[in-house]
Amino acid sequence: MDFTFSEEQQAAAEAAAGVFADVAPDGVPSPADTTGAVADDFDRALWARLAGADLLSLLLDEAYSGAGLDAIALCLVLRESAKVLARVPLLESNAAAATVQAYGGEELRSALLTRAGRGDLVLTVAAHGRTGHDPAELAVTARRDGDRWVLDGVQTAVPWAYNADLVVVPAHTDAGRTVLALVAPDREGVVLAEQISTTGERLAELRLESVPIARVDVIDADGAWEWLRDLLTAGTCALALGLGTAVLRMTSEYTGKREQFGFPVATFQAVAVQAADRYIDLRAMEATLWQAAWRIASGAQGALPAAADLAVAKIWAAEGVRRVVQTAQHLHGGFGADTDYPLHRYHAWAKHLELSLGPAAAHEEALGDLLAAHPLG
Repeated sequence: MDFTFSEEQQAAAEAAAGVFADVAPDGVPSPADTTGAVADDFDRALWARLAGADLLSLLLDEAYSGAGLDAIALCLVLRESAKVLARVPLLESNAAAATVQAYGGEELRSALLTRAGRGDLVLTVAAHGRTGHDPAELAVTARRDGDRWVLDGVQTAVPWAYNADLVVVPAHTDAGRTVLALVAPDREGVVLAEQISTTGERLAELRLESVPIARVDVIDADGAWEWLRDLLTAGTCALALGLGTAVLRMTSEYTGKREQFGFPVATFQAVAVQAADRYIDLRAMEATLWQAAWRIASGAQGALPAAADLAVAKIWAAEGVRRVVQTAQHLHGGFGADTDYPLHRYHAWAKHLELSLGPAAAHEEALGDLLAAHPLG
């Protein structure tokens, strides 16, 4: 088997590394020193550079001025973004646009995709349900009313909702099907309530009160929500991997310079063993991520559905990134808590990623259900 990335995938990763090279993780106030949001908007200047490097149209076809790449390429780019805590809706907008392309109608694709790829249209996704612990598709109802749909319900912790042009909202119908509605945050019947994440970023509780949505702006194809959710999960795992990689590198540099008893603390056995354990965590996070991303990109069949690979990847991502930042804080000592040093920011982002789209325990339960439904011979 060939586990190397294609030239196109490697080129996307290299382009991303170039764009993110000048991004500072402490470019906004520390969440530890801020009572509200660290900023009112995402990094628009970085967003423009990403658009100029064609990294907002990675998954789009050439017909929409895209690169025609796959989930693996997106995850490679996201890994680079997390190393510097890039404050942009890169995952949400790319995943939403790819879903519109794969499952949306021609009129919707023509209206949105080229603009999204240029960065002129910002998309996000409501994927956390009413409480963050319940299925997102059950938090909102969708009913037909003539030639339109009407939405009612609540979605919590919607990223970038105050700054996005459209929010992709999963909703369930009376027939038990899931549809995806593209909702403008300023539309009649939409109410946003501010929420602040552990990262200090501005999220929103999205309340929908009899919100009318034109039929053209609703995707009712089977499998659309599941595919979008899987792509978001893989992307979240990629972000966790990039963050963990950066944190372990910071820890290596610090312990290599910090001396006790005349020797770098990195030479002490207890320090080396803990760092080695975290390196193993990162390699497991990496292996499970690429397996899951490959299942999405290739559509390959296996003994278990692709959702099982996504569950395994998210279990490792959630547990692994938590252990990495905790060990980093321990090995940095008091210096790791200094708000002039960026480690505490990575710790806050790691907690957000650990819980985003479900903690490890939720995915362990989902994996158990899949194993029960698809017993291995």
